[in-house]
Amino acid sequence: MADEDELASSVASSTSIPQSVEISGSIDASVPALPPLLLGTYTPKIDVKGRLALPAKFRNQLGAGFVLARGQERCVYLLPAVEFRRMAGQIQRASLGNKATRDYLRVFLSGAVDQEPDKQGRVVIPPMLRDYARLGKDVVVIGVGTRAEIWDAPSWERYLAEQEEGYSQIADDVLPPMDF
Repeated sequence: MADEDELASSVASSTSIPQSVEISGSIDASVPALPPLLLGTYTPKIDVKGRLALPAKFRNQLGAGFVLARGQERCVYLLPAVEFRRMAGQIQRASLGNKATRDYLRVFLSGAVDQEPDKQGRVVIPPMLRDYARLGKDVVVIGVGTRAEIWDAPSWERYLAEQEEGYSQIADDVLPPMDF
């Protein structure tokens, strides 16, 4: 039994596709596991050394290692390593004959850094990414499903205010039909 557990653990950690879902204490191998769902809004501070204490809930969901990268709208993406590899692979599969693909790949990957939290759950946000996102001391960390985003607090407040006005109006264009 120990050999089977070690093999299962080894296979699960060496692949980017989760193997199963635990439901009520038992493992159902027929149901593919979903990636962690990062949710919520948090307001930690960045200290003078550029360190950010990750929300405890995110630390548990992100695991030991993750990637910080340039995000859209001048935020910093915080991605589980598996999700970052999936995104990078998807971009790389696009045609390298396409200039826009090459440009995006260069900017996205050149600004990405592997990170592991310290014992207090803090990560160092490199100066390049702090400058890119214009991060000051006051930041907002939001869960956006398979990634988190780190925003400068005033920038996030402006962005949210702009988006909230049209939030209900764009739902039909963005959301697939759902049964409630």
